[in-house]
Amino acid sequence: MTASGPPVRFVDLLDAADMQALQRLAKPVSFVPGAVLMRQGQPARGAFLIQTGEVEARVALPGGGDLPVAQLGAGNVLGEMALLERGIVSATVVAQTGVNALRVAREDFRALIARRDAAVLKIQQAIALLLAHKLRALNAKVLACDAPEDSPAADEPAGDPLAGVTRKRSTFFDYRRFLPLLSMFHELGEDDIDEVVARAKLLELPRGHWVFATGQPVGASYIVVRGAVEISARRAPAGGAREAALRRRIAVLGPGEWVGVMSQLDGVIHGSSARARENSVLLEIDRAAFDVLYRASDATSGRIQRAIHRSLLQSLRNTNNHLTRLISQARIRSRRQTLPVQELQSALYGQLCHVAN
Repeated sequence: MTASGPPVRFVDLLDAADMQALQRLAKPVSFVPGAVLMRQGQPARGAFLIQTGEVEARVALPGGGDLPVAQLGAGNVLGEMALLERGIVSATVVAQTGVNALRVAREDFRALIARRDAAVLKIQQAIALLLAHKLRALNAKVLACDAPEDSPAADEPAGDPLAGVTRKRSTFFDYRRFLPLLSMFHELGEDDIDEVVARAKLLELPRGHWVFATGQPVGASYIVVRGAVEISARRAPAGGAREAALRRRIAVLGPGEWVGVMSQLDGVIHGSSARARENSVLLEIDRAAFDVLYRASDATSGRIQRAIHRSLLQSLRNTNNHLTRLISQARIRSRRQTLPVQELQSALYGQLCHVAN
């Protein structure tokens, strides 16, 4: 997965109506230089949208001292993941100048989500989109470093690898009875599951069949019903163009996990590849079905949104685990790493609210 362009600010994802709704929900707050907005290790109780001024995020290091990991200014948001899940603050945030901000309390935000407030639901979707952008940037940090598991890149299909695959309504087992057992569907009722099934199509893929390839336009995402799908990304070798491209496995997604949902959220081309690790059955959710299931304001959409947000947050945890491992490797083999240890640590700790495990 790759990142492109400058970092996305939260306000860039909101329209005028969204901003008005946010201002109605939030409380204006101000901080003098040196004031602490959030403190590492404390429960995350909400988010701050910076209107004017600058802040610095610092993380305490084992053995003493701290590491500056981010400088943020107007238009950026802090602690937004607390509005999706309960968590702890992973960095202390200090005002570098006078700061004016909007504070959104988690309890107020979740109360309006429970009431299916349309404006607040749009803000929640913007937070999920911002999280997708952050994941792309973090994955780019991971891929910029050498790792022992890198292998020669396999040839990927030039076109849509699913173009000739038959879409079905049934398969060789009673998959509908199996769905409530999958993590994706744990919070969904029978009617919710029926709606997903009605809007989806079934794919049966043999081991090794590609689901999508790097650079392919995003047309659908996929829920694994049976089997497993391997996600991998291509990366340039340390020697540059003279050496063959390398491939790195990012994740293996099994039953109940959602493949390609991050790309479907932000609507860009796929930054990674996916293929069946074993014989697999997938539910295909095309763009039209996704828009109905995810972007509506009804109770079914709310439960599906929560399932997708859990998927994104789990991906964030997985990426953090990769970064932690790379930091350890970089300390041992620092002269052979593409990035210095401090930059990897900044990438790992520069998220201002990790979700509690």
